[in-house]
Amino acid sequence: MGKTIRQLSEELQLSKQAINQRISSIKGFRSKHTHKVKNHLEIDDQGVKMLVNFDKQKRQERQVKNDNHDKRETNINNVLLKQLDVKDQQISKLQKSLDQQQQLQLATLAENRQLKGHIQELNGLLESSNSTQKRQLTKKNDNLSNSDNSSYINKKNDKKNKNGVADTDENQKKIHKNKTKKSWWHFW
Repeated sequence: MGKTIRQLSEELQLSKQAINQRISSIKGFRSKHTHKVKNHLEIDDQGVKMLVNFDKQKRQERQVKNDNHDKRETNINNVLLKQLDVKDQQISKLQKSLDQQQQLQLATLAENRQLKGHIQELNGLLESSNSTQKRQLTKKNDNLSNSDNSSYINKKNDKKNKNGVADTDENQKKIHKNKTKKSWWHFW
């Protein structure tokens, strides 16, 4: 035999509204466990047991939800820890790569310094050999100009002897030609 909402509220020491809220919160409860007797709603024995154990059932559902929530959090934490491990490994590899790059850069800088030193040494040698060559060229020029002058003087004297008067324009042209022939590229 079932009980009415009033009887249940007295037995459970709850208000009628609390009993109605419990009935409404359980899906399909009214269609399965209630029926109308005259003007009252009567709840069958199985429905009464459900309403009496409602608090226990809610606690169990909450516990299950909490357990599921804890499991989800644990899974999320595990995933995050794995991701952190992967990121740590990536950071470690990047750090190694950066260290290698810095070592290569330092080695390159040292090599560049050595090469600059060698270049400076070679420039010094070139400058000294250039100055030596310049000295040799000036000596050659002096020798050539002396021989040119002596041959010029001899020719002049010959002409003077023949003509009696020296042709100054013609002599100046010869000197100019001799000078233009002795450009710097002719000595290489």
